[in-house]
Amino acid sequence: MDGLIGTGTGRTYEDFQRQIPELIKPLFDKLRTYCMSLDEKVIEDVRMHRIVFCKTMTFRWFADLEPTEKSIIIKIQKERKSEPKILEITPEQELSEIESSLKDAFTTIH
Repeated sequence: MDGLIGTGTGRTYEDFQRQIPELIKPLFDKLRTYCMSLDEKVIEDVRMHRIVFCKTMTFRWFADLEPTEKSIIIKIQKERKSEPKILEITPEQELSEIESSLKDAFTTIH
């Protein structure tokens, strides 16, 4: 995953990972890995309190993941001009529906 483009603070995922609660880390890592697996051109933008995944250099974001103490708040964007879908997921939840929504958003966003 070398060569990923980060913007904003210039922080890396390794920096960001230190602030994720231990309970949430495995789930966050799974979601991050899934987003990055959608395409080799996915851009990971590590911000202060969340990570945003973008489709292209024009920063058409499709997923915004923010860890909390016991969950992850996920914003999924399919169209630039519409409100994102906001979900909250906990470690015991099944990921298949979330992954399907993420893939759909990635495919749909232009």
